[in-house]
Amino acid sequence: MTALKYILMALFIIVSIVLTIVIMMQEGEDAGLGSLSGQSLDTYWSKNKGRSKEGVIVKVTTVLVVAFFVLALLLNTNTFSL
Repeated sequence: MTALKYILMALFIIVSIVLTIVIMMQEGEDAGLGSLSGQSLDTYWSKNKGRSKEGVIVKVTTVLVVAFFVLALLLNTNTFSL
């Protein structure tokens, strides 16, 4: 059981580092002053953002966050003993 715990800890550390890097790669959302009045721009970029590099980064971030929490829950249970 301890070997599995060490493998999960290594995965947890790797996911944490990669998640930090991916979050730092994301662009800030510059909505501008139009967002204060509720205006939104329906441009080609905003409609197809899910297929762009930024959309892929958002999807990868979501997967890594889920993996982070699942690994944190698994490591926090008392099923592994040293």
